[in-house]
Amino acid sequence: MDVKEKALRALRWLAGPDPWPRRRIAGEAVLAVVLGLLAAGIEDLLREPDWQVALSGAAVAVLSLLRRRLPGGVLVASCALSGFLAGMAPLTMLAGWTAGRRVVGLGRVLAWFTVAFACSVVTSLVAEGFTLRPLQVIFFSVLFFLATTVLPGLTGRYWGQRRTLLHALQERNGQLLRERAMVAGQARLRERQRIAQDMHDSLGHQLALISVHTGALEVDPALTDRQREAVGVLRNASVAAMHELREVVGILRDGVEAPTAGEDGGPAARGVAGIEGVVAAARSAGTEVALARSGTERPLAAACDHAAYRIVQEALTNAYKHAPGAPIRVELRYEEDSLVVEIANGPAAGPGPGEVVSGGQGLTGLRERARLVGGMVHAGPVPDGGFRVAGVLPYGAEQAGPVVEPVAAVDDFGQQAVWPAAPGTGAAPVDWAAVDREVAGRGRFRGLALGCGVAAAAGMLLLVGMGVLLFMVIGSAQESMIGRDEYDAVRIGQSEQEVRAGLPEGGGLATQGLADGGPKRPAGSRCLVLLSSEGSGELDAEPVFRFCFKDGKLIAKDAYEAER
Repeated sequence: MDVKEKALRALRWLAGPDPWPRRRIAGEAVLAVVLGLLAAGIEDLLREPDWQVALSGAAVAVLSLLRRRLPGGVLVASCALSGFLAGMAPLTMLAGWTAGRRVVGLGRVLAWFTVAFACSVVTSLVAEGFTLRPLQVIFFSVLFFLATTVLPGLTGRYWGQRRTLLHALQERNGQLLRERAMVAGQARLRERQRIAQDMHDSLGHQLALISVHTGALEVDPALTDRQREAVGVLRNASVAAMHELREVVGILRDGVEAPTAGEDGGPAARGVAGIEGVVAAARSAGTEVALARSGTERPLAAACDHAAYRIVQEALTNAYKHAPGAPIRVELRYEEDSLVVEIANGPAAGPGPGEVVSGGQGLTGLRERARLVGGMVHAGPVPDGGFRVAGVLPYGAEQAGPVVEPVAAVDDFGQQAVWPAAPGTGAAPVDWAAVDREVAGRGRFRGLALGCGVAAAAGMLLLVGMGVLLFMVIGSAQESMIGRDEYDAVRIGQSEQEVRAGLPEGGGLATQGLADGGPKRPAGSRCLVLLSSEGSGELDAEPVFRFCFKDGKLIAKDAYEAER
């Protein structure tokens, strides 16, 4: 296994269950470097040895990279090391956030944070050498732990639970919308099948009767050639209508698109190539129809080709019904970007046939058919009293999806969902960004209030802690302070019990770390360090009186200035 493969495996292990994109890798690396430099800077400001500065920076950087994979372990390690390394403080905040967010189960979270707090207290006692009272160490450890670990942990857990809840709601919402779309699609399919069955049973029967009777009439010897030719046109029209009905019924029943030219093996193509046949049929019925073509012929997409055929067919049918005997002109113009199909007829040659049977949806259907392929249809009267239908169909256009009416009911997040009209066309994507904005908008003030409350509680806690700390420091300083006269009154050789009885107890926060700031202590001695009531006038120095005892007697006393 080469180095690159090992590095990739280590990176996947660090990432844990969630894969890291490149942006996450860069961000984690930069964060580890920044935290390491910050820890090293804190140790350097405290004038710690160089080895401790380097150790702090390296430890923080490594633990920062491990916190996602081992959130509980990194929390305990950072809290344990914080007693010895002051630079671990920034990492404890980040470790608390990560542990609160990524550790699963409230019991586990409480266990990890309890162990981390215990390690923090123990290491603080060990680092101070048990010079402070245990209650004081526990008190300050509680304040520090609450401010730097518990509060980030609570915030991280709230954030993680909120995102988990949001994702669960999103999945449930998507499932409900998909189920609703499936139910609607099944209802539409059942209705289409019912309509197809009705059309087949009614229109199919009538067209079959027309075809049989016209076929029998066509061979009647009493008919003239002209009459026989007209009956043949009627029979061919009924047969063509039967084919058309079969296609429509198939579309309604199966929910598939109409077959393209030649797919069904029919006698006539349902495209531009079949327009000549429609015109020829109209001429054979005694209508004057002229067909003109212009431009260079270009291939069309199947949907556009079928739409052109239907436009000509419907326009000729309208001319038959509303202007019988009027001449009709059909023109196909191949322009640079589209095919223009134009059908125009003159005014009616005589009075109309009376009431015309019409569904009233022919032109509307043409407009919708053209819209689905990216084109348009215009229909209207012309100045000479005739009527004109013109369609513009683009080359190579793919069939567009159906117009979908929005669902009347809003979904779980107040979003108006739009879904396909028929099953099998794919579900419309849910705008999860809108969902996030909706949920964030509804919970914005609640989240702001919660955040302000947590921040206020943390601020009050820190203020109380600082006040208590200041009070204890002042009290400890007053209890550990003597004047020069009291120092001079103590004589070397006095018993330890006598000397201590006349002096304060000392050993508080005010005198911590001042015992070794002066002359070397006698070997095997125990020393009492007290502050001088007379200040030195310098901020970084403190006047100190030290009394050292051995074998129950005072063997040395020193007055010096110790650096803070």
